[in-house]
This record gives sequence, C-alpha cells and structure tokens, in this order.
Amino acid sequence: MAEVLVYVDHVDGAVRKPTLELLTLARRVGEPVAVALGNGAEATAAVLGEHGAVKVLTADSAEFADYLVVPKVDALQAAYDAVSPVAVLVPSSTEGKEIAARLAVRIGSGIITDAVDIEAGAEGPVATQSVFAASFTTKSRVSKGTPVITVKPNSAAVEAAPAAGAVEALSVSFSDAATGTKVVSRTPRESTGRPELTEAAIVVSGGRGVNGAENFSIVEELADSLGAAVGASRAAVDAGWYPHTNQVGQTGKSVSPQLYIATGISGAIQHRAGMQTSKTIVAVNKDAEAPIFDLVDYGVVGDLFEVVPQLTAEVKARKG
Repeated sequence: MAEVLVYVDHVDGAVRKPTLELLTLARRVGEPVAVALGNGAEATAAVLGEHGAVKVLTADSAEFADYLVVPKVDALQAAYDAVSPVAVLVPSSTEGKEIAARLAVRIGSGIITDAVDIEAGAEGPVATQSVFAASFTTKSRVSKGTPVITVKPNSAAVEAAPAAGAVEALSVSFSDAATGTKVVSRTPRESTGRPELTEAAIVVSGGRGVNGAENFSIVEELADSLGAAVGASRAAVDAGWYPHTNQVGQTGKSVSPQLYIATGISGAIQHRAGMQTSKTIVAVNKDAEAPIFDLVDYGVVGDLFEVVPQLTAEVKARKG
C-alpha cells in the first residue's frame, strides 16, 4: 500500500492533537509514515503507533532547535526521498505552512493549504478547503508532483488504529541555508491553563458587546466551565480589552472547533472568516438584526450580561 508522510508537531515528545488528526486523514489515502524531529522524537513513537503510524522516522540534532525552519525542511525532504510517498501532510500552523511551502518548491510539487478534509481520489488525494472568507467550499487536487497538504486543526476526529509504529533513524544532511537564521532567545508563553485557541474543541469569544476588559471575566468563566479556549473579535482586541494572540478572524487566528460561542459579536465578515467552519455555532447578542444570526445554529437574542452568567451557572450545575 502507498505511504503518506505525516510531519509530527510535538513538544519534547508530547504529540499535539493536530498530528493525530493528520494520521486519521492519512489512513484514507495510504499507510501513515510519521516524521518526528528534535528533542523527544523517539518518545513520540508509542502514541503515533497507537493512532496508525506504521513507521516513525526520527532525527535529533541541535540544528532543529537552534535555527529556524530550514533544518526541518531538510529533514522532511530526506524523509520524502527515502519513502517516495503519495502525499505529505503537515499541520496548518504558521511554521507548518512555511515548511510545507519550502518542501513543495524543492520537490517541484503543488501545495494545498488550510485543508479541512482529505479523501482518496482516482488521480490522487482530494482536499476540501473553505475559501473566500468561508463563503465557498472547494475540492482540489494537486496536478503536478506529490501533493503537499497542510490541514487545519479540528478537521478530523482522533481515532485509535494500532499499527507497528516501528522507529527508524532518519539520516539528514543539512543544507548551507540551514544555519542562516539562528534563534538567539526564547520566552516561554505564559500559561492560562486553557486549551490552545486553534486546537480547542470549544471556543468562547467576546466582542464589542463585552464593553470593556474588566468584563471579559464573564467570557472567561463560561469558557472555564466548559474547558474551552477564549477568543476575541478584532473590535475587542483593537480596543485593548484582550490580547491579539486571542483574536479570531481574517487578521487573527482561524478556528474550527466542535462548538463556537460568540458573545457580543456582531458577525462582521472579518470575524466570520476565522470561525465559519466551526461545527456548531451559538451566538448571544441583544441586536436581533446582527449578521451573526445569519450564520448560527442556535441564537439567543438577549443581554450577554444576563444570559452568559446563567449559562455558566447551568453548565456548572449539570457538572455537579
């Protein structure tokens, strides 16, 4: 059976959820071969094998941590040369898309970014994308070379599918460009205890209607009761009410959770572009004519300062 390369996103051996989703999609096309790089790469093998990886190619070198992107592209190209896959799947993060684009240029192949689904086709993998601010859904395939596809988080369910997960060392020769950009310092991201916004199964966002930074605690309390991430509209971020790292929208982050709750958000096209592919959308807004209600599965016309605390209390009560 044909093999599919899957680039592994992990932190010191802890595999991040989008990679496990990629393994689910890869199994539709062929046998997944995972590529894990850097510190803790071998420690990923057990989890990757449990989720369908027949092989795990690993490499660890100081270059992966000390320099930006290019060493990882060198390693992924080495894996490509060793495996000759029918497709290469990469998580659709900022770094992932740069790695994928550079690899596609090197191997002379087409690239599809921000796919939300992948299926097998007669002439190669077919990717589904949400385009033009999520107004249209397209199906595409790469017509030249081996498809390189980046996939958005929450595009597939994580499914256990035990496979061999055999670990093999990957030999990597670094190019002259590998040491071109050196990492001189790192600042750990301050932990909030909440899920990463782009990977969360549930997102609760606040907008202009929250009416101040001090009122975002209402949004946070609902999010914490649901085990959700917190997002914000551009209006709330521009007003200085919430960090830009939490902005959802065309100029912020794109999310596709199982459940998206928008509170005090009107639903401008800029915001919709970043959350329209959510599986279920709920909105709370006191303006019955707000554009967000054209999009939602469930809408509550009401004052968020009355509705959201009641919802939080009900969630906590049901959790006992």
